[in-house]
Amino acid sequence: MEKKRIVIGLVGATGSGKDTVAEYLKEKYKVKLMRFADPLKETLAIYFDKFSKEDQQWLAVEFRNRFGDDILSRALRKRIDDGNGILVINGIRFWEDFHFIKSYTNSYIIYIDVPQRLRWKRTIKRKEKTDDKVSFEKFKQIDQAETERYVPDIGAKADFTIKNDKDLDNLLRETDKVMEKIVGKK
Repeated sequence: MEKKRIVIGLVGATGSGKDTVAEYLKEKYKVKLMRFADPLKETLAIYFDKFSKEDQQWLAVEFRNRFGDDILSRALRKRIDDGNGILVINGIRFWEDFHFIKSYTNSYIIYIDVPQRLRWKRTIKRKEKTDDKVSFEKFKQIDQAETERYVPDIGAKADFTIKNDKDLDNLLRETDKVMEKIVGKK
């Protein structure tokens, strides 16, 4: 008997609102959350209390070079395969991640799109990572890292796009509209 499962992947550049959408989905729709970055964060947390976006980017590239482009997907597959209900995987960064999500029946990709300057302004306020408070020039450099490079192209292939250039209430309303379409297809 096939499990009743919907797999949703979230893609968006740094500061786009992926975490906000993910937490909202967890609270309102009782989804199970996972992140492609979980294995990276778990590894870094063994050694450091705080680490930067650049630290995660470096480790992702090293893991991919050493163990293959699908290393982060492989780390999540068992968790997804054992799950049912709505599973949300946050942080699609590479085409391998996109294809991994789409390998599941009843899978959807949601792209959260925000202009770069607005993402930067939001990021410097959040204090989530040690390098969140950077100049706009540095933020643009971080946006060019290998782990960020494919986000816009992947977003263009997403099943749904949410424009997050207004306030939080608008973001949540747009998220509800997408979820109505997804849950209705169940």
